Amino acid sequence: IYLGHRSYGIKAAAQVYYGKSLDELTLAETAMIAGLPKAPSNYNPITNPERARQRRNYVLQRMAALGYISKTEAAQASGKPVTAVLHRAKVELEAPYLAEMVREQIVKQYGAEAYTSGINVYTTITSKLQVAANRGLRKALEDYDRRHGWRGPEKHFETLPENDDALDRLLAETRPVHKLLPAIVTDLEKQNATVYLGKGKTLKIDWKGLSWARPYKDDSHRGAKPKTTADILAIGDLVRVQESQDEDGNSYWRLAQIPAVSGALVSLNPENGAINALVGGYDFYSSKFNRAIQAKRQPGSGFKPIIYSAALEAGYTAASIINDAPVVMESNGDDDTWRPENYSGKFYGPTRLRWALTKSRNLVSIRLLRAMGISHAVEHARRFGFNPNKLPHSLSLALGSGEVTPLQMARAYAVLANGGYLIEPWFIQRIERNGEALVEADPLVADCEQDTLEERHQPTEPVLCRAAPRTLSAENRYIMYSMMQDVIDRGTAVRARVLKRSDLAGKTGTTNEQRDAWFTGYNQRIVTTVWTGFDDNSKLGKGEVGGRVALPAWIAFMKVALEDIPEDPPAMPSSLVTVRIDKNTGLQVSGNTGDTLFEIFRPGNEPPFSDEAEASLDPATNDTKESPGSSVRPDDLF
Repeated sequence: IYLGHRSYGIKAAAQVYYGKSLDELTLAETAMIAGLPKAPSNYNPITNPERARQRRNYVLQRMAALGYISKTEAAQASGKPVTAVLHRAKVELEAPYLAEMVREQIVKQYGAEAYTSGINVYTTITSKLQVAANRGLRKALEDYDRRHGWRGPEKHFETLPENDDALDRLLAETRPVHKLLPAIVTDLEKQNATVYLGKGKTLKIDWKGLSWARPYKDDSHRGAKPKTTADILAIGDLVRVQESQDEDGNSYWRLAQIPAVSGALVSLNPENGAINALVGGYDFYSSKFNRAIQAKRQPGSGFKPIIYSAALEAGYTAASIINDAPVVMESNGDDDTWRPENYSGKFYGPTRLRWALTKSRNLVSIRLLRAMGISHAVEHARRFGFNPNKLPHSLSLALGSGEVTPLQMARAYAVLANGGYLIEPWFIQRIERNGEALVEADPLVADCEQDTLEERHQPTEPVLCRAAPRTLSAENRYIMYSMMQDVIDRGTAVRARVLKRSDLAGKTGTTNEQRDAWFTGYNQRIVTTVWTGFDDNSKLGKGEVGGRVALPAWIAFMKVALEDIPEDPPAMPSSLVTVRIDKNTGLQVSGNTGDTLFEIFRPGNEPPFSDEAEASLDPATNDTKESPGSSVRPDDLF
């Protein structure tokens, strides 16, 4: 049973809160722990000492009423002060979501003995990257939250006591959330406010830290800009404040609020699946729901690379033309008519697949899926680690209507990053007891057949690595990598160009009505997925797409992660060729004009020259049907 502050069971709670074994506890301490199961956070002696004291005294009264102790013993114990303090090792790295994943796995493996047998667990987490992940995701969520306005104080006290001790008691029931500190508004001036932080400390928030707080109306609208502090706050409001820095690096305090929006970030090594960093939400102690591994959300356009990879496998090319035109699907009458649109609401006509993926054109993806066949695409998704039985067998799959977790998306994109191999994510490096290794990780490794020997201990003791299965050809992977580099170079993720790297690729994802916003990006050494959205599936609001909400967190994280990773674009397989094509028709050309570019093809899958294509369409000379790899598609006609 969970008893707060990572203590599970009364023995663990005795150690965490009092540094004692059960038989060493006093009556007051025993009653304190006995009061925890009902609400480990609300009645916690560390975070809510006053409520914990009241709960303890209630337990003592019940023990006396039931005859377990005398009334005198109950009275004496009730008069004892709250003496609980945390007895645990100092947390050197904030990674509570991953720590809970470790705890669950270790308890599953060793049972209750895991808490008392002196086991040491070493994870794959990199401290530097975990810190960057925490910071990057939180800032993105806070930025989104401020964009949508001030939701008001958490509480309001009509009358404030005049002494600090009484104010401290009012604050005692509200704990800090990350660096968002609870504070009570004690004084207002025209454009500043004085707040009380507790233990006699006050501070003044200037207009610089208040002016952002336009009132929240709904997901896409805010009220008028405030002109005075009274438009925002009132004396007696319980609010949050946060220390921030301006563009010049100067510190100041500002009004804050706990983000209502949620998010997750997971980063892994595509070579072997080791998780480098994982964040499952804004604050673990406010919500232990781990969105990185438990939130099943629609990936939206983030699923399109799987669809396009399936198309390449079916014989299409990056230069194949699909018509970006309206699609109407009717099933059981007008009420069930499906009229999908591009995000812009516009139609762009015949479009090359590379450009369609770069600009995330929905209608091209739907037509492409319809042309190649849903069953082919669903089965192809298996190569990226998805279970075909859990994916929708409908055209909405082209828009990412299935449900996936952020970790599943990171694993899928790892196939594109590592050369075409399906790895298994993992996070426990080894388990030791008394210096003896009980378990050492032995992960699947990509491209193992080319580098099969690892010198783990002694040069004379080579160990074979376990080969991850190849699920995607090197040719398919390289073409997809190239197409997804364009998403960053000139598509929906151009903001990532701020990183000034030539080896990055990725894809934004936004679901219907902007309920989910994603970005997953990678190079050959690291894959990182960011998801943002509301836990109740509310709308994020107009314009809140993957490139605006999720991508900033990814950029902030990758800016740190890439410091230690040399720039290394993938080499094109010798089995591929490049030819010059017309960027409008996708057909091969011989001259260099302003409307041409080089495209990558499998040999034999190149488009015909433009004059040859015109001849092939002349019914007097040729009546054969176009192959899937040709640039001229039957969909052009619809």
